[in-house]
Amino acid sequence: MAAQESSSPKYRRIADALKRAIAAGEFRPGDRLPGENDLMDRHGVARMTARQALGVLTSEGLAEARKGAGVFVRDFQPIRRRGVPRLAREQWGQGRSVWAADVAERDLVVDGVTVDEEQASGDVAARLDIAPGDAVTVRRRRFVLDGKPVLLSTSYLAADLVAGSAITQPDTGAGGTYARLAELGAAPVRFREEVRSRMPAPEEVDRLRLPAGTPVILISRMAMTEDGRTVEVNEMILDSSAYVLEYDFDA
Repeated sequence: MAAQESSSPKYRRIADALKRAIAAGEFRPGDRLPGENDLMDRHGVARMTARQALGVLTSEGLAEARKGAGVFVRDFQPIRRRGVPRLAREQWGQGRSVWAADVAERDLVVDGVTVDEEQASGDVAARLDIAPGDAVTVRRRRFVLDGKPVLLSTSYLAADLVAGSAITQPDTGAGGTYARLAELGAAPVRFREEVRSRMPAPEEVDRLRLPAGTPVILISRMAMTEDGRTVEVNEMILDSSAYVLEYDFDA
């Protein structure tokens, strides 16, 4: 282990030492970490090396840089996204948000809500089994937890299915979109999610307030009815440092 550690770049060894200190409780959530000058003096390294070491912690979501103040241990508690129970009908069917399974009593705000009617792209049309260019209702929103933006969500639904319902309004009411679909006779009974990751686009960095180097998680969900019809396509962009994805199911 010592030989492997000595072969690591200096900035990585400094970053690892800081991570061990955080794990040991020497730096607690909200505490300021040693600055570049402190690390330069303590480890005898150049400023760029000290900056890279701190950058490792911010890119891994352990710390956050505050302009003009320094780098601090993050005090944000990651969201444990429970992929199976959050979508159970007993959740939204009883008028609860699917988010209630993830955040309990934490402060959740949904902002930037827009609802528009647009023409379906080829990809969305194929998944909704409609023709490209057909009208779709598009719901866009941002989720902010404990004051931190964590997710951007865009839902697509066939416009003729949801016309005149609360789904076309910013506030869909208790139970959200899935409860309203059930009232329309199109209750989802099965979901499919695909998960991948990439680096964020500039707009995503801005809207999610992402630290430099932080990737995003992409989750694409399809909600399907008993007869196999896809009634919603939901494209989600998550701050990867804010989430733990949990999937619990029987063998």
